[in-house]
Amino acid sequence: MHFGEELDEERVVSLLRPGGGIDTLITADAYGAGAADQLVSRALEGVPRDQYCLAGAVGHDFYEGERQGSKGFPRFTNPQLRSESGYADYLRMATEKSLERCGVDRFDLLMLHNPDRTGYTSETVWNAMASLREEGLTGSIGVAPGPANGFTLDMIDCFERFGDMIDWAMVILNPFEPWPGRLLLPAAQKYDVSLIARVVDYGGIFHGDVAPGHQFGATDHRCYRPDGWVEAGSAKLERLLPIAERHGLTPLQMACQWTLAQPNVECVAPTLIQEAGPDARPVEQKRAELAELPEEILLTAEDLEEIAAVGENAGCMALKGASPSFDGEPLADQWPLDAQLEKLAARWEIDPDRQLRLLKA
Repeated sequence: MHFGEELDEERVVSLLRPGGGIDTLITADAYGAGAADQLVSRALEGVPRDQYCLAGAVGHDFYEGERQGSKGFPRFTNPQLRSESGYADYLRMATEKSLERCGVDRFDLLMLHNPDRTGYTSETVWNAMASLREEGLTGSIGVAPGPANGFTLDMIDCFERFGDMIDWAMVILNPFEPWPGRLLLPAAQKYDVSLIARVVDYGGIFHGDVAPGHQFGATDHRCYRPDGWVEAGSAKLERLLPIAERHGLTPLQMACQWTLAQPNVECVAPTLIQEAGPDARPVEQKRAELAELPEEILLTAEDLEEIAAVGENAGCMALKGASPSFDGEPLADQWPLDAQLEKLAARWEIDPDRQLRLLKA
């Protein structure tokens, strides 16, 4: 994603090594076309297997597919790569190769990475994922949508279809991005799916070294955010600092606590970014701050409501996945809202036209 400054490899390995209060690593085979897995292997050298939790993700076919610019590699379910009969073999192969690169014999969690519509709905895909769990290649399975925000109805649909199989799901959720992720929470509760919340740092705002006037690199993925997001986020944070100070929490810790207080959220995964410039905090300091997060939720019910009110972001962006705004042939990350999903939305009391659209200013 080219966030901030590039770190040398030894520094990355040190940051990834389990210990010091952080014992969970999340990797994905498509990151660096396997290079991230290899860094994880170096970080795990000499660490006993029972002292860390390793999550992996597979789904982008960089073995046979060709990279599509910023969209990355195609999903393995792309009909130009293989038919349904090849899904299980691909998932096994990709999982085994990822494990080999990581230097381990099993994941604690294996996620389906950024699925297309087929990935959310295919019984063949999820039976294959469940088989990997049954055979001991992973302790649990889950789904990790993205990379952009959205996929709300698709995730609920996936839970309805395969909730008896799925253990975990990943969602974008933080105090300044409660929408649309919170629409997913009732379904996660009903189907007993544990949630990993990512981007808890809100693009670095909660780390404290992204402020109005911050200069992002030309290829920094945060440049895709709407104009003015840093200024708006900084103003919101200023309003919430008294809550953090009252409980002896840093802004990042407050964001993590708010997120962990949401139903079924069991894990938070902020992005640790080494920003550019002389005033940027060392990324190691950010890791230590995360490791010191109090286990007990210190925020009160009133705090949680106030934070949510300040951070409300409904309708602030166009969403990916099934969308009432999309019209055309399905793409890898966006498709029309069909009749089946409209009925699903009604069952969950979600009004797509009101709750899943970009609201014009």
